[in-house]
Amino acid sequence: MYHIKVNNHSAFKTEVNNKQITIDGEAIDIDLIAISENRFHLIVDKKNYLAEVLEVNYGEKKFKVKLNTGIYDLEVKDKFDALLKNLGLDNLNAQKLKEIKAPMPGLVLKILVEPDTEVKKGDSILILEAMKMENIIKAPSDLKIKKINIKAGETVEKNQVMLVLE
Repeated sequence: MYHIKVNNHSAFKTEVNNKQITIDGEAIDIDLIAISENRFHLIVDKKNYLAEVLEVNYGEKKFKVKLNTGIYDLEVKDKFDALLKNLGLDNLNAQKLKEIKAPMPGLVLKILVEPDTEVKKGDSILILEAMKMENIIKAPSDLKIKKINIKAGETVEKNQVMLVLE
């Protein structure tokens, strides 16, 4: 089961089984066809939709999705996220973070910070292009940039250390 928050206010309990999704207990049949890496054609209850993934933040499980002409911010949590939050352990990784690593292989398009820059949680740090999609890498917590190990125009491998933090 997933809890999906849309635009920071509407929340839905969702389960996924093959081509059927259950939202708040109501089964919905979905036909999904990938057009490209980040664009999809959906048919839901005989209605057509064009979906495009605009931004992905895997660390915070947040996504920005365009559905036809509307843009939606999604936050996805599963049972393990709820358990960690109940135990007070949901922020441990962000608090102890000493490096920011590449979440996937890609091309560094732009670095938005410099050494000794202090950033707040959610501030954009750099833009990484992967699979023809621009991904904005954001600060997982309030932190200070100690060292930048990459340059704009460089390619990075998954888990390569891009920034060292204080």
